[in-house]
Amino acid sequence: MAQIEIDESRCKGCGLCTLACSRKLVVMSSTINKYGYVTAVMTSQEQCTGCALCAEICPDVAIKVYK
Repeated sequence: MAQIEIDESRCKGCGLCTLACSRKLVVMSSTINKYGYVTAVMTSQEQCTGCALCAEICPDVAIKVYK
């Protein structure tokens, strides 16, 4: 099973990862990080296929995918 790790301190809330996730597992959270950005969060780790499109599209290198 794949695991996604999103570094909230690096995320600037651009939302590109939410568009890249074909299963719509990455969504924008309702909380703000310490820099004032709304960050992305993973909703369901067990449904993730580990395609890593979210990590590839992230301009801030805030997402890591472990397979």
